Amino acid sequence: MSGGIDYGNLMHRAMRGLIQNVLEDVRERGLPGEHHFFITFDTQHPDVEIADWLSDRYPGEMTVVLQHRFDNLEVTDDGFAVTLSFGEAPERLYIPYDSIKTFVDPSVEFGLRFETHEDEDEDDPTPPEDGPDGPGEGETQHDAEVVRLDAFRKQ
Repeated sequence: MSGGIDYGNLMHRAMRGLIQNVLEDVRERGLPGEHHFFITFDTQHPDVEIADWLSDRYPGEMTVVLQHRFDNLEVTDDGFAVTLSFGEAPERLYIPYDSIKTFVDPSVEFGLRFETHEDEDEDDPTPPEDGPDGPGEGETQHDAEVVRLDAFRKQ
């Protein structure tokens, strides 16, 4: 294993899987109770499919609401498609999970935010080392405390 464990990427995949599971359940059973979703996504993502007039109107991101008026919800492993009404005009949208920035269900105060971090230096994945005198100016040194589990074992 050369680069270590990419926990951030693993967590994002798990959270996107959660969105997929929720949407599959809604497709099968409908929205229960007061549940509804605000989904913000990147309209410039290469796999997003929305009408030209929508991408012109929302050139960076767009928030859609799945509540009372949506039809033909289709859920796949990569994203979901849904027909929403804008005014009285129905529009079909395809939103890949990778394009989602936030997923919120305000009825239960649940929300997910996906943040992207540009890799500052992809060629050198190793963290900078402390100088010979320890941490540099403005940095702190963290001492590790070793906790022996023997003290907590039942006898």
